[in-house]
Amino acid sequence: MKQINTGKGVITIWALLGIWSVAALTSLPGLAVSPILEKLATIFPKATDLDLQLLTTLPSLLIIPFILFAGYISNRIGYIKLLYIGLWLFLLSGALYFVSGTIGQLIAVSALLGVGAGIIIPFSTSLVSMFFSGKERTRQYGYVSAITNITLVIATAVAGWLADVQWRLPFLVYLLPVVSIVLVPAIRRDEKAMGQQGGQGDAVMQSGGHIEYGSLVKYMLYYLFITYLVMVVSIDLPFLLGKYGYDSGVAGIVTSIFFLAMMLPGFFINRLVDVFGRNILVWAVLLIALGLLDVFYNRSLLFIIIGCVATGFGYGMAQPYVYDKTSTLASPQQVTYALALLMSMNYVAIVIAPFVVDWVQDMLGVKGEHFPFLLNALLGFVGLLFMSLMKVYDKRKKENYE
Repeated sequence: MKQINTGKGVITIWALLGIWSVAALTSLPGLAVSPILEKLATIFPKATDLDLQLLTTLPSLLIIPFILFAGYISNRIGYIKLLYIGLWLFLLSGALYFVSGTIGQLIAVSALLGVGAGIIIPFSTSLVSMFFSGKERTRQYGYVSAITNITLVIATAVAGWLADVQWRLPFLVYLLPVVSIVLVPAIRRDEKAMGQQGGQGDAVMQSGGHIEYGSLVKYMLYYLFITYLVMVVSIDLPFLLGKYGYDSGVAGIVTSIFFLAMMLPGFFINRLVDVFGRNILVWAVLLIALGLLDVFYNRSLLFIIIGCVATGFGYGMAQPYVYDKTSTLASPQQVTYALALLMSMNYVAIVIAPFVVDWVQDMLGVKGEHFPFLLNALLGFVGLLFMSLMKVYDKRKKENYE
């Protein structure tokens, strides 16, 4: 059986596929509902706009506290037990969607989905830290980021196609946890074979450990910031393209290209780190800001695509790097919790993004499909200025200290 070098030892291909399968699940919550919202309004005529909004937003809302809960409690009961709980809850919610007969039942199942997904999500990154080190860890974080984004593209396309066949069929994507459930034993077996200590698996993790909270907060705020910036593509691009006369099919293709661009850097993240060094996070924000400014300024579909590619690529080069750096800020006993804190920022950004744009538009009295892209591009450049000032401050602080 093929052995995979981890920087700490070797694991089997089955354990690696198990780790990747857990990462793939993180992009699924809420995905199956989007293509059938209009149909649900017809199927359940008494459903309110709030009911339909809850179907898409409730999973993300519940994911946030359960990410933190899972990260905190994992060092007490062991990651294997917790991972199994999350996977079975996720799978159960996928099955219950097929037998739910009222909008209230669908909302309740969506809540269960959020709970299961929230428990799983911290392990999509912490498993990499448990098994890999050095450049191999950085490489695997790149793959995890790429897998998450390509799963989103494929699952979105499949869900949209299935929605045209029968409205319940998109929920099939929520049955994918069965793959992880089958592969988790390989992860556990290889973890024991590597002789890792710290009470992983079903044993109780040792208490204690540490987290460098000062640095962690910086990465959390950065991850929140860039995720908020790029959310404008997912939320507002269809409306902008609609204004230009393009149908939803074109919007779907451009959005898919955006996520594919987000995926690409993950395959050669080590090379990007070698090229950009510590400035990779600055270059990432610059690419995002320039890409959004391009989408705002141009009406040509080609240039809009170029802008989306730049935005996606910038985010895709920052995401695995932030994962990797965060994993070095905590002891083995606390790394899952540190990564849980970081990853919760992704879902905070998803929840707040629409409200921030609406609030700024109402405050300034500005409307239009272009404005969100201009706003986020300007915020990106402000972020670049702030990062530059912080670098100068840190440099002077270091010089004074020496």
